[in-house]
Amino acid sequence: MTVTTFGPPWPDCLPPLWTSRELPLVHSDVVSARRELDERFTGDALDTEVWMPYYLPHWSSRSQSAATYQIRAEELHLSIPSEQGLWCADTHDGPLRVSCIQSGSYSGQLGSPMGQQPFRDGLEVREEQPTFWGYTPLYGRIEVRMRAVVTARSMFAFWMSGIEDQPDRSGEICVVEVFGSGVHGGTAEIGMGVHRFRDPTLVEEFSPVPLDLDVARFHTYAVDWRPGSTVFAVDGQVVRRLQQSPTYPMQLMIGVFDFPAKASADQVDVPVPELVVSHVRGVA
Repeated sequence: MTVTTFGPPWPDCLPPLWTSRELPLVHSDVVSARRELDERFTGDALDTEVWMPYYLPHWSSRSQSAATYQIRAEELHLSIPSEQGLWCADTHDGPLRVSCIQSGSYSGQLGSPMGQQPFRDGLEVREEQPTFWGYTPLYGRIEVRMRAVVTARSMFAFWMSGIEDQPDRSGEICVVEVFGSGVHGGTAEIGMGVHRFRDPTLVEEFSPVPLDLDVARFHTYAVDWRPGSTVFAVDGQVVRRLQQSPTYPMQLMIGVFDFPAKASADQVDVPVPELVVSHVRGVA
């Protein structure tokens, strides 16, 4: 998912940037080798067989897309300190800073338009990346337990995106997306649903759901993804049901985002948004 996927209006279907003849098919039995996941962030290092701590590095570079994170007390802490630089500063529409981990990656050679989650026309791969399939399930129940500190200029999200081994396998399941501007005391607008993008079999079906919860406290956000249906739950309570679902493997994306342009004119100190994740589970 790119930042241009956050917030309405949504395009019915973005134009394809390449054709399936230009991009070889990656078979599902290759990317779905890891059937289940029980990530508890033990130890002091990220499991690089499952995760990569870079946000769509093919559109920039690993050095410019690296997440700021720590693992301590069996929790992953993603943050954006004031000194962290912009992501895709010369191509993204509006300044953006991000710390994100993802469980898959696929893109073309240097200069190629082939790459996951393009956020505008005319993008080219700036740094070649190895194909990476850490955890790319096809159906199942996936949940993340996390808490966040965000302000009016930041947001956090957990979403699943198509692996895009073919350009139409690009749909997304957004399990939770929260802008700080949508947090009001003990309530929050929790964005959830399905994004179509270049998948002609899906329809755009995404909206925020107001819930009585404090995002600064731990909550479990989950989706039950089955053929023809996606069911969203928060803390075990079903919040939304959709009668559609992507039909191809998807990778997990967990991140926190900062939008410097949304800072108030009199703001002196740069707030540090933080996302803390205690576990990620996936069951086929």
